Amino acid sequence: MTGRVRASVRVQGVVQGVGFRPFVYSLATRLGLAGWVGNDADGVFAEVEGPAAGVQDFLASLARDAPPLAQVHRVTAQSIAPDGRAGFAIVSSDAAGRRRALVSADTATCLDCLRELADPADRRFGYPFINCTNCGPRFTIVRDVPYDRPLTTMAGFAMCAACRAEYDDPANRRFHAQPVCCPACGPRLRLAGATGHGLGPAWPAGERRSHPPGTGVSQDDDPLAGAVRVLSRGQVLAVKGLGGYHLAVDAHSQRAAARLRAAKHREDKPFAVMVPDLAAARDLCAVDELAERLLASPRRPIVLLPRRPGGLVADAVAPGSQQLGLILPYTPLHHLLLRALSRPIVLTSGNVSDEPIAYRDDDALARLGGIADSFLTHDRPIHIRTDDSVVRPFRGQAAVLRRARGYAPEPLAIRGRFPRPVLACGAELKNTFCLGREQHAFLSHHIGDLENYETLRSFTEGIEHFQRLFDVTPELIAHDLHPEYLSTKYALGYPDAELIGVQHHHAHIASCLADNDEDGPVIGVAFDGTGFGPDGTIWGGEFLIAELASATRGGCLAGLPMPGGAAAIRQPWRMAAVYLDAAFPGALPGGLAVAARNAAAWADVLAMARRGVNSPLTSSAGRLFDAVAALLGVRDTINYEGQAAVELEQLAAGSPASAGYPARITPGPPFTVTAADLVHAAAGDLLDGVPAAVVSARFHRGVADFIVAGCQLLRSSSGLGTVALSGGVFQNLLLLGTVTGLLEADGFRVLTHSRVPPNDGGISLGQALVAAARPQ
Repeated sequence: MTGRVRASVRVQGVVQGVGFRPFVYSLATRLGLAGWVGNDADGVFAEVEGPAAGVQDFLASLARDAPPLAQVHRVTAQSIAPDGRAGFAIVSSDAAGRRRALVSADTATCLDCLRELADPADRRFGYPFINCTNCGPRFTIVRDVPYDRPLTTMAGFAMCAACRAEYDDPANRRFHAQPVCCPACGPRLRLAGATGHGLGPAWPAGERRSHPPGTGVSQDDDPLAGAVRVLSRGQVLAVKGLGGYHLAVDAHSQRAAARLRAAKHREDKPFAVMVPDLAAARDLCAVDELAERLLASPRRPIVLLPRRPGGLVADAVAPGSQQLGLILPYTPLHHLLLRALSRPIVLTSGNVSDEPIAYRDDDALARLGGIADSFLTHDRPIHIRTDDSVVRPFRGQAAVLRRARGYAPEPLAIRGRFPRPVLACGAELKNTFCLGREQHAFLSHHIGDLENYETLRSFTEGIEHFQRLFDVTPELIAHDLHPEYLSTKYALGYPDAELIGVQHHHAHIASCLADNDEDGPVIGVAFDGTGFGPDGTIWGGEFLIAELASATRGGCLAGLPMPGGAAAIRQPWRMAAVYLDAAFPGALPGGLAVAARNAAAWADVLAMARRGVNSPLTSSAGRLFDAVAALLGVRDTINYEGQAAVELEQLAAGSPASAGYPARITPGPPFTVTAADLVHAAAGDLLDGVPAAVVSARFHRGVADFIVAGCQLLRSSSGLGTVALSGGVFQNLLLLGTVTGLLEADGFRVLTHSRVPPNDGGISLGQALVAAARPQ
């Protein structure tokens, strides 16, 4: 390019609501270029004119120097005729055309806003809704695109003159920050009792006061001060956050934590703990460099970390758990509350067990009024409920266990394209849905277990919202094979679309392939609790030869009955009875405590299993872990999904096993693994007085060994040297780390999850990719 030139530019990606237009304005102005920039339904458009070298520099800088929250997926430029006009401008948004713009996730309060929050001279000092282009609510307040204030839940808050001046100034950090506001014109905080009646006035609008640090108003009428008093008295506080309500108590108070646990009907599952800062996190948990990065990242997930002995949290916060889920403040309100309280708080989803998080004010009052003593709320509506994300460090990166706030709705770029728009409806537990369009997979936020009307409504409303935001009208509907899943029934009732059933464990491996930007074929090891098999049995311990379009069963755990069906999931001792019956077919050796503890029903359960009455066959690895957990006295009944396996993993911690229990593998295809051999060996060790922790470690190593042996068999027959590990069982980091290390030492390349959950939260992504890969 020589002389004066002009280019028409298109930028696609997460480029709205993240300061991209002011970045373009400043870049063009610095380079002396003329033209304009604006938003439309496709992303950001611009025209630039000037010296050829300046235009080249401009184009090179768009992706390289983009604002921190921007994700530039594609920049295209086309030469057009110069028109000689001077100056550079930001023009109004254009809502016409097909919607391809990508919506940013909600983002934790940035350092600049935190400095203003703590500065008594700043007009937003102590204001709990401070935000700018680089932080604050996004996805949870967006009603439609393009991302402009009238299409968000901030539409009802007219900007004051000072905020409007910032909003209109391209050189200002709040230029076109759609949630921009201040105490004079923005949302107001209010403390109310459980009946909805106020305990004090809302923050006054348009009024400046002399106020102490960190509160924003005087102690007499400060809802924050009242909230701190509620927590300090050991009471339960409902707090309205970005994506819904949380329930909070003082994490030091045993009485408060126990009361909250009883009110939520959450007997054992650990609560998340919000700590004021990294120093407080280090007091409670082992926090390495990776954990620090995860805790302090703009996504602000809950990070599962090893507990530090002597860490001062009440026993009822995480009973019996060797880990804590820690989270740092991610809204200004959190920062103010934690700063004023000066100690950690429990911050758990605002719901009763198995319900979705409450996010509408009237619904929150109705559902949480019997739990919370007070409500710290505000008048900015939440458009879409979004729970906190959960991650766990693994091998230098984050392993995502729940993908929600901070991640959704950012799309995952895929290899190739979706030839037709796809809706994948996901599984029953830990449900997500996924929309596929062109090069993007829009994986939803965590919906939850589709076991009640409220969660199903959240599922259907979420699908409608994503379809509207991303302008996707599905032509293919992918679903699980289980006919009774509510997600399957939704798919079967979807009008005017082609249905594609995807086997559960194929979807698991496909999600792992997509997570690693691979197509396959691979050896897929899909270990989980349950998944409907094409033979009508319950699968869950599967070795597959898989690619995106297809999968065949290369091996599995030998099937055993599940006496009582779902009752065997809730009562792991039932699986212990079945596995022990297979391990000792003649007669059960005496002295096994699990049989003694459950003697009243043991014979009846075995009779049911032997006759096949209400006892579906399963190859589930999850049920194997349940059986061993019950055998070792870890857990006879469970209070939350996966509890027995979680506690069995904890039992093995600190007791490394140099050798595991062996299991016979019977050639196939498909080959079968006699997992009852591990139970036989574990029972023998237990009767010989071997500590349960050592038995658990040997069991884990035995599972890892037969996984490797199965992969070796399939490598010999298929020539494949890459293994993909997926399914909820691989949330067990002891097993995952051992298997990965052994496979790599044997020359395999190993694919694991990082961007999407290995559990059923990743199923919808796999379904979408399988549907796209099938012949159209």
